[in-house]
Amino acid sequence: MYYCAECGTELIEKELENEGLVPYCQHCQVYRFPQYNVAMSAIVYDELEKNILLIQQYGKPNNVLVAGYVGRGESIEEALVREIKEETNLDVAELHFNASHFYEKNNVLMVNFACRIKDASILQCNHEIDQASWFAPMQAKEAIYPNSLAQQFLNGWLDKQGLMTKAED
Repeated sequence: MYYCAECGTELIEKELENEGLVPYCQHCQVYRFPQYNVAMSAIVYDELEKNILLIQQYGKPNNVLVAGYVGRGESIEEALVREIKEETNLDVAELHFNASHFYEKNNVLMVNFACRIKDASILQCNHEIDQASWFAPMQAKEAIYPNSLAQQFLNGWLDKQGLMTKAED
């Protein structure tokens, strides 16, 4: 069941021309398109594109990607640059869209990028990160938290780069 964000009335599905069935508030007499949060995650490469940064957070030993929510009025790219800077002190030099996935459990559209940073030597984690480590691509593939969205994004990116089966240099 979905409810109107304005008045709390339970929404019904009502036909909207050229849109199909759309949630509708009978009280407000307004169509209420589904709303969700947007977050970004990043496959962070060092400046030579040889290593990938994985982090651990919240007291858990799981290696994941840097991620964070997109703020109101902020583009996804701006959020990515901000989150990486806030959490790791690293500056993004270049970024490329990788993939997106709607995560039903948390009502979040997760948008993933791969990005190269300017200088890996200035890595300094803030209070949100328990630990951060650089991994060669195949090591990152092995170390990433299994059966996670982070693993799905990383493996998809490595596959696109032809690195899923490539031996280490």
